[in-house]
Amino acid sequence: MKTVILCGGLGTRLREETEFRPKPMVDVGGRPILWHIMKSYAHFGFRDFVLCLGYRGDTIKEYFLNYDAMNNDFEVCLGRQSHMNILGKHEEQGFHITLADTGLETMTGGRLKRAQKYLGDDTFMVTYGDGLSDVDVTKLLAFHKSHGKLATVTTFRPSSRFGILNIDSANEVQNFIEKPRSDAWASAGFFVFEPRVFDYLDGDECILEKEPLERLAAERQLVAYHHEGFFYAMDTYREYKHLNELWSHGDAPWKVWQ
Repeated sequence: MKTVILCGGLGTRLREETEFRPKPMVDVGGRPILWHIMKSYAHFGFRDFVLCLGYRGDTIKEYFLNYDAMNNDFEVCLGRQSHMNILGKHEEQGFHITLADTGLETMTGGRLKRAQKYLGDDTFMVTYGDGLSDVDVTKLLAFHKSHGKLATVTTFRPSSRFGILNIDSANEVQNFIEKPRSDAWASAGFFVFEPRVFDYLDGDECILEKEPLERLAAERQLVAYHHEGFFYAMDTYREYKHLNELWSHGDAPWKVWQ
């Protein structure tokens, strides 16, 4: 089964890191966040990826073109009969990666539509190139198959950025809750789609999260998979720093692989 990763956005809210590289290539613990996402899917047996490229997509192409050499020892013979022999064996053996240029300004639904030719007629998964989670993709897929609808979206309970105070009529604080979790559910991405979802996508200006998902919901074809574990999106420099701190402290919940 193929997994589509949307990698084409401008990442303007993380300009400190994305001025010269796309957000999926911003490092967490010395590796691009895109690598972490792919490692998570591969842990559950899904190693066939379609990357929808846009802003500075050449950086992602170069990363994977040079991956074997940069992650193994190798020997090289220079000259007219130049050749290179890879001497090691990295843990990403067997990853199959399709790198698809989906346009500089194409919206998320448009990028997915452009990648349709690489996805065939099978169920497929979609996620964003900037969100990390410990979601069990095997359970997510089983849930999707169980309900028989066209689409599944993974949801989580977001935490408030601020502490919440309960205050009485005399303005005395009754209790303080540091960054409580919301009772509402938000989208974490990590979608599972049936091929008929492409009927809901139309043109480069199509935004997946608006009219297509709204139509699917209105037609009762979109089902939520509740994830009670970890999810964190890297939208800002503060979030970039937080993910790197988790990794450096050995407390990275998304690292489900060994």
